[in-house]
Amino acid sequence: MKLRFHPLPGFTFFAVLMLAVLLGLGFWQLERLHWKLGLIAQMSRNMHAAPLSIHQVMAMGIAGAQYRHVSLRGRYLNSSEAYIYATDGQGTPVYHVWTPLLLDGGGVMMIDRGIVPPSLREPRTRAIGELRGEQEVTGVLRTPDGPGPFTPAPQLAQHIWYARDVSGVARAEHVHVLAPVIIEADAAANPGGWPRGGQTVVDLPNNHLQYAITWFLLAAGLVIVYFAYHRARGRLRVSAA
Repeated sequence: MKLRFHPLPGFTFFAVLMLAVLLGLGFWQLERLHWKLGLIAQMSRNMHAAPLSIHQVMAMGIAGAQYRHVSLRGRYLNSSEAYIYATDGQGTPVYHVWTPLLLDGGGVMMIDRGIVPPSLREPRTRAIGELRGEQEVTGVLRTPDGPGPFTPAPQLAQHIWYARDVSGVARAEHVHVLAPVIIEADAAANPGGWPRGGQTVVDLPNNHLQYAITWFLLAAGLVIVYFAYHRARGRLRVSAA
């Protein structure tokens, strides 16, 4: 069997370039896959680890404490509440109640106490849940994303925000937080049932394997088209020797 192949220079250059790009994207997605698996494993370990004190969090660094449970003691600054608009799992509008906690050792941390329906956003509608005096709070440490280019501006007069902007909320409420993070309170019941804590959601989509397979299939398709095109033009022939 004898193979005769006379590639078109321009088309070959373009095909090799595109093949390199497609393979590069495929291998990049595989790297992202391993990174995402490691991140998911770290989150799982942190979620099941024993709670840290705020001093331990500061010592180990915020990045290493992501999704760790943190135990705090202090007093809520209820007059500085803010309300972060969101939707629950059924798509129903809710507000996350953010309340600064003045720590016993000094400093302030922002606590996401949980969600309330719009009808209970005003503190007077759930006065029994406005905890006063010394409190012990346990929750999950998160570094939330800030506002995007299309995020609506906050309604400062009503303390309503449309992004989990810790620094912005702290400035608006005239408090200085120790770190731009949020502690999402656990599911311990509050008096009257509101706010409802335990709202931490661990949901990291991991579609990198599918993306990698797609890029590799496109690369294989390109190779098939390349040789089919040359064969149709008579530049690729297989004949008996």
